[in-house]
Amino acid sequence: MERMSLNGENSAKMLLALGIAAIVAVICVVLMWSMGGKYKVLFSNFNDKDGGAIVAALEQMNVPYKLADGGASILVPEDQVYQARLRLASMGLPRAGNVGFELLENQKFGVSQFVEQVNYQRALEGELERSIQAISGVDNARVHLAIPKSTVFIREDQKPTASVLVKLAPGRSLEQRQVSAIVHLVSSSVPNLSTSGVDIVDSGGNLLSDQGKKGEKTLDASQMKYVDEIQRNVAKRVQSIITPIVGAKNVKAEANAEIDFSTIEEANEIFKPNQDVKTAAIRSMQTYEANQPVNGANSGGGTAGGVPGAASNQPAANANAPIANARAGAGPAGDTPAPPVMGSDKKTLTNYEINKTVTYEQKSMGGIKRLSVAVVVNNKQEVDKDGNITSRPLNDDEKAQISELAKKAMGFNEERGDSLSVVNTPFTDNRVSDIPDLPVWKNASYIDMAKESGKIILSIIIAFLLYRKALKPMMSKWASGETIFPGRAKAALAFEEDMDDTGMPVIKKSPYQRDIDNVQSLARDNPKVVADVVSNWVSGNASS
Repeated sequence: MERMSLNGENSAKMLLALGIAAIVAVICVVLMWSMGGKYKVLFSNFNDKDGGAIVAALEQMNVPYKLADGGASILVPEDQVYQARLRLASMGLPRAGNVGFELLENQKFGVSQFVEQVNYQRALEGELERSIQAISGVDNARVHLAIPKSTVFIREDQKPTASVLVKLAPGRSLEQRQVSAIVHLVSSSVPNLSTSGVDIVDSGGNLLSDQGKKGEKTLDASQMKYVDEIQRNVAKRVQSIITPIVGAKNVKAEANAEIDFSTIEEANEIFKPNQDVKTAAIRSMQTYEANQPVNGANSGGGTAGGVPGAASNQPAANANAPIANARAGAGPAGDTPAPPVMGSDKKTLTNYEINKTVTYEQKSMGGIKRLSVAVVVNNKQEVDKDGNITSRPLNDDEKAQISELAKKAMGFNEERGDSLSVVNTPFTDNRVSDIPDLPVWKNASYIDMAKESGKIILSIIIAFLLYRKALKPMMSKWASGETIFPGRAKAALAFEEDMDDTGMPVIKKSPYQRDIDNVQSLARDNPKVVADVVSNWVSGNASS
């Protein structure tokens, strides 16, 4: 009987210790849950084989993890993301992700040229995918290159093309400059690939690089930025020159600029006549001079003639008459005719240079074709004689003054077709007190703060209740040496509490406990009597 009591007491103490340990563990778990850090994505969009290898590696590294998005993403604590990625990368995980030029490092000896080309294309696609994924807003990317086989025939030569599929982060979109950057990145990485041969599609099936408009010219990112800068500068100049007149918050200006981005080259040749002989430039001059009889008579010889030139311009040699003839002078038959009177004929032909002007003109792009500006001015605020602030519309002179200043500031050109519109209207007074406050339950920052605070408060309450209702009573029983027995033994070993004369509590044994003590005392003093009683119980003679 005494041995059974000791065994029960030891079992009760063991159960009490296990209960205390379990409650302490529960409290620690609750506190750790409430103060646990946030989890971030380690890897996503992996196949099952890589997922199993990553999970096994995380368990080996004792890194806690969670599965999200139906097992498509692995989450780890925020402060261990980069360390886990580096350690997994050293193990070659994930293996089926974007494969780059490291694919060529493990290339076997003796592979065919076709396999080499395929591996190179796979490596190039993987490197492009990594580069595109580094762009802000892109969650994942796939690149497909269509590189035709080179040929020696020019007519059969085909240009390569590329298709890019991008998966954007939730709530994100790509700007036009980012799309242009991806197009130029891909076209610059593949030989002979033009920007028109690159198509970009998002995960929703939207064509981001609209190359179908072959006949239309659209502005690129730099041109759009240039137009925005011009419009902002014009609006800023107009607004700054009107602000001193009406006040800082009483004027608003917006500008719309049409920019000509075409490049024009002109070459002009202008011919002008030479009217002033004194300033004219002589190109060539020819002079013709000849001697001939004045009266036109012919005395046995022809007139001077011949081809004009140096020889014909020489004077004729003097004729030598024979002396015999000169002396025979009597009679008509012997008369010598008188020489004819010779005259001079001179002609001059002058060729002048042609006055020609050659002009080469190149007009650079970026010129303003048309400028439109809209200005809204608030009513003028005035203080009356009583000190009250009143508002009145602008008169015609004030509007004309503002319009004239705005034209000067914007560089108004009527021949270019510029337009200016000035409108006077009262502004709406948006006071801070009139703006409704955003409810607390709709503010995202307050919602997150409430969740974290509620989790901490709930964990504290649970830990306090466990300590107060379970751990503290069990620790008290453990310290006082009391034991707990199940069933009827617990009722048998119950104690009664009474007060003595001094007011102090006195623990008294229950009647059942006193009977047990009497039986034990009888067994010690008269064992023979106890043996007889037990013998009678066994033989069935309990009545005797």
